[in-house]
Amino acid sequence: MAQPVPTHPQETLRRAQRVEIVATRAVNDAMVGAYLSRFKGRGTDFEELREYVPGDDVRSMDWNVTARTGKPFIRLYREERELTMVIAVDISGSSSFGSGEATIRERAADVAACLAVSALKAGDKVGLLLFTDREELWVSPKKGRRHVLRLIRDVLEFRPISRRTSFASPMRRLGRALKRRSMVFVVSDFLAGPEGADAMAAALGELNARHDTACVQLVDARERELPDVGMVALQDAETGEIREVDTGSERIRRAFAANAEARLAETAAGLARAGMDVARLDAEDSVAPTLSRFFERRRRRR
Repeated sequence: MAQPVPTHPQETLRRAQRVEIVATRAVNDAMVGAYLSRFKGRGTDFEELREYVPGDDVRSMDWNVTARTGKPFIRLYREERELTMVIAVDISGSSSFGSGEATIRERAADVAACLAVSALKAGDKVGLLLFTDREELWVSPKKGRRHVLRLIRDVLEFRPISRRTSFASPMRRLGRALKRRSMVFVVSDFLAGPEGADAMAAALGELNARHDTACVQLVDARERELPDVGMVALQDAETGEIREVDTGSERIRRAFAANAEARLAETAAGLARAGMDVARLDAEDSVAPTLSRFFERRRRRR
C-alpha cells in the first residue's frame, strides 16, 4: 500500500499544526460539552436487566422485555471510561474538488481535526481510515497530540492509489479491524460510485449494526448549481471523462440544479433507510458548531 509522500514535509507539518490549532479553539468554544454529553457515560457493555424505578432514564427502557412481561424493564450498561473513535475519510477523486477557498478534502481535514481533538480532550483513542474504492490507509486508534497531528497530516497529504469510490469493501475492512464497539464517523461527499446509492447505504448500515456510526456529508456549492460562464469543459474527477457544457443555457442550469437536489435527496433518503444519522456540512457552514448541533440532536433523540 502506498504511503504518504508530502512534497515538503516541514510545510506539511506546519499545515497540519495550523489546522489543529484552529480545531482546538473551535472545539473549546463549541464542541467539548456536546461530545461529552453524547458519548461519555453511555457505555456499550451490557451489564444487567432490571425493573424500572422512578428516576431511571426512560431512554434505557427495554421495550421488548417490557411488552413480554407487562412490567417496565431497563437495560443497564457498564460505563466505559475510555472509548474508541475512528474517522473514515473518503479521499477518492471527487474530494479534490472545491469551488471556494477549500477543497472537499481540506474540509474533511477540518472535520477530522475537530473530531480528533474532541476525542483527545475526552481521553479517548482515535484512529483513521482513508479509503477510495479500497482501503488506502489504516491508522490504529491511539492517544496523544502527536498522533492527532499525524492523522490530520494524512488526511491532507496522503496520495491514494485509486480515484474511484466504493463503500462496501472499506466498510467491511473497518468492521473487521474494530474488535470492540466503537464510534465511527464517515466523512465523504457520498457521491456513490458504480456500486450505486443503495449498495453504499447498505454497506454503511451493516457497519452501523456493529458500531455507533454517523455520516458527515460535505457539499460544495458548485455541486448544486452552475454559474453562467459560457462554454466550459467539465471533467469527472474519478473517471477522467470530459464533457463540454454550455453554462449560458438557463435550461441546462435549471436541469443541473434539479438533478443535484434530486441526488442529495436520494442520498439522504437511502442513508435514513439504512438507519444512518447524517450531519450535512455545506461550504459556508462552520465545522465545530455544525458538529456540536449534530451531537446535541443525537443526544436528545437517545
